[in-house]
Amino acid sequence: MPPDKPTSLAAALAHSQTGKLRRFFSFRVRNAADIPDLTQEVFLRMLRIPDRDAIRSPEAYLFTVALHVAQQHAMQDSAMGPAERAEELLAQLPASPDADPLLQVHREQCLEALTRALEGMSPKVRATFLLHRQYGMTLKEISRELRVSFPMAKKYLAKALQQIHRHLDTDLDTE
Repeated sequence: MPPDKPTSLAAALAHSQTGKLRRFFSFRVRNAADIPDLTQEVFLRMLRIPDRDAIRSPEAYLFTVALHVAQQHAMQDSAMGPAERAEELLAQLPASPDADPLLQVHREQCLEALTRALEGMSPKVRATFLLHRQYGMTLKEISRELRVSFPMAKKYLAKALQQIHRHLDTDLDTE
């Protein structure tokens, strides 16, 4: 019995591209623990392709699928509440017994101000900021992902930066 073509294509890609795919995600995903799940999602999507013969370059198609998976992950991640995100960031910071307490307090104040700024943003403004700053996406990529014009993506980013600066200036000056 000949091997199933979808399985053999996915298996061949998994064998040859898994390392590259993991590196691809390592530059685009904040939490490294998500990389195996995202990699698996890419291969599951590759198995669901109805017309595999139409794919001229399976490797290029694989990374196109991976980019979409990373973008969807970023959008889901941006839906996470700012307070949850700040707590997660604080948990990831290494605690040092020799750390300067003043620096730790300042860091916590900055994170609290950033959290308040993120909470005050509209979903698209927050998503634009996170996609740009956290995932390194260009404004052109963000405009495609959010389905807005390039100038609108630019306005969203400018608005996000203004709100963050305003919160940091206000919150840190009053403390």
